[in-house]
Amino acid sequence: MNSGDEDAPSCSTGDHHHQPADVDDATCQRAAAIFRALGDPQRLRLLIMLEARECCVSELANVLDEPLPAISQRLRILKSERIVGSRREGKHVFYSLADGHISRLVTNGVMHAMEDS
Repeated sequence: MNSGDEDAPSCSTGDHHHQPADVDDATCQRAAAIFRALGDPQRLRLLIMLEARECCVSELANVLDEPLPAISQRLRILKSERIVGSRREGKHVFYSLADGHISRLVTNGVMHAMEDS
């Protein structure tokens, strides 16, 4: 050590008790696509609503005060990344978060953003 501090910790491969995650490039590409989809503020607002409960497109448009085509386009992007799922009931299509992983991503991201710096 050149710092002169003999008590400073050193890092050697044998000191690590955990192994790096075995994640292939395709998985990293998929995760990056999910983060890109989550990275739009308007899509995130939509997901925050869906975190609370399942909603139809017209309800989302009404609450977010946006045109139906804009909401539909956002939902199409989120559905293509498997971030939201849908179910049809008569003439209405209801959307919800795809699973608990997405729910935790949205909740944790928003909670982290709300923390004081």
